[in-house]
Amino acid sequence: MKNRVTGLGGFFFKTQNPDAIKAWYKTHLGIPTDQYGWTFWWRDEHGNKCSTQWSPFQQDTSYFSPSEKQFMMNFRVENLVELLEVLKQEGVEIVGEMEEYDYGKFGWILDPEGNKIELWEPVDSVFLDESEK
Repeated sequence: MKNRVTGLGGFFFKTQNPDAIKAWYKTHLGIPTDQYGWTFWWRDEHGNKCSTQWSPFQQDTSYFSPSEKQFMMNFRVENLVELLEVLKQEGVEIVGEMEEYDYGKFGWILDPEGNKIELWEPVDSVFLDESEK
């Protein structure tokens, strides 16, 4: 496989009170949060608009399961279907089944220390309005 990870798709973490922590980051660091956290927009090496999501989750979320860690990383990838097959052949633990939405495909793996990693083959254009495309 030529490319596996192409960028950081997101950083997700557990917190006692997601709304309070978003307000703190907005007040003290100037992060203009929304209901999900904040989307950082950037351009890749080819000039394409890309995004990275920062999101606090409720402390009791099951989204990070089976990991018991306080955080989960999301990596942007190319060709998720092929990557998951290669990772499976390499002995990497796959978590659940791949899911597909209008904004991309998602798959999950565990690293050797039990960190759940979300792999995202994004469709960034879904997030852009016509003037930004």
